[in-house]
This record gives sequence, structure tokens and C-alpha cells, in this order.
Amino acid sequence: MRRRNRQQSSGGPVYLVVLLLVAAAFVVLVLCLVKKKMSVRQVPETKTVEQPKLDVELLTPNEYSRPGIALEQVNGIVIHYTANPGSTAMQNRDYFEGLKDNHATKASAHFVVGIQGEIVQCIPTQEIAYASNKRNSDTVAIETCHLDESGQYTKETYDSLVWLTAFLCGKFNLKTDQIIRHYDVTGKICPKYFVEHEDRWEAFKSDVKAYIKKHGAKKKKG
Repeated sequence: MRRRNRQQSSGGPVYLVVLLLVAAAFVVLVLCLVKKKMSVRQVPETKTVEQPKLDVELLTPNEYSRPGIALEQVNGIVIHYTANPGSTAMQNRDYFEGLKDNHATKASAHFVVGIQGEIVQCIPTQEIAYASNKRNSDTVAIETCHLDESGQYTKETYDSLVWLTAFLCGKFNLKTDQIIRHYDVTGKICPKYFVEHEDRWEAFKSDVKAYIKKHGAKKKKG
């Protein structure tokens, strides 16, 4: 009788060892999962780019071009073109302004980049613009001027567009794959040159990334 009890009790240490091994394996698994989750959430350190010169000509608040609705989060930058060859940045800004009176449509953009490279700001980036349909609520819109029907940009327009886009990426902690075309939202041929020349669109995003790398400074914490 005593011998049987000793045999039964000898299994105790083995059971304890197995239990400890299972617990250790569980802890290792949990740590691995936590580490993986943290690595997914980790956001690469962004760089800020100096703001380009802006001609701030804000639209009058109105329901047709500047509704005054808060833009609570920016998840992208949408590039457009005016489809109005030869027009200037201010002429396009004034067109948006005139909508409050003629009620022709609802349209606007946060910025317009002109043929000479000038940049006119029409709407604060804290507010939505009527530019990108279902993406109005979480994007900043940039209109671009062009000389002819091809939609191709002057060097001045292109350079300013790269700079402005790079600045906005830094300001809102965006990556270059968050730069999109109006075409990518609705299928509309806008901006025409970047839709019809996919290679130039990819080159533009590469140029923005290169500009940030060359001219950006690490964003200060706090």
C-alpha cells in the first residue's frame, strides 16, 4: 500500500515540469504577438519640408465652394487639373469664388498651382473642399494649371507642385502612396497628363519622395 502511494506521488514533479514548460511557451507566444503588433503599428519617422511661398486668397464662406466643414483627418493628397488651358491660378480661384453668386455647381480646391509656379491657397487645410467626391472628407486637393489641351505642365508648375506636395506630406505625416489623382477616386481623366502618361505620374511621386529626402528635416517630437 505504501509502495503504491510512492509511485503515484512520483508523478508530481513531472507534472510540474510540464506545466512550467507550457506556461513558458505561452509567455513566449504572447511576447511574439505583442512584438509583431508593435512593428505593424510603427510609423517611419517623417520629415518636414519648408513651406513654399503661398498667396493666401481664401474664398468667402459659402455653400457652393467653401462650406466651412471641418476636415478632421487628412489621409491623402489629391491632384487635379483645371481643364481650362492658359488660365492662371488666380483666375481659377476667382471662378471658385464666383460660385457663391452664380450657383453653377459646387467646386473648389485647397490650392491652385499656376503656370508660372505661383501657388494660391483658396481654403484652409482644416476645412474640406468640393474637389474629390467621396474623398472630400479626408483629403487635401491641389488644382494645377496648364498651357494647352494636353494638360502637360510647365517646369515652373511641376516644380511648385512637387514642393507643395512634399510639404503637405510632411505636415500631415503622409507617405507618397497616399498621393492620388482625381482619376483614382472617380475614373475621371484628371489630371489629364498624369492619367494618359502613367510613367510621368510614377516619376512625379518619385520626385516628391526625392525632394523630401533632400530637403526634409526630421520632425521634432512634441
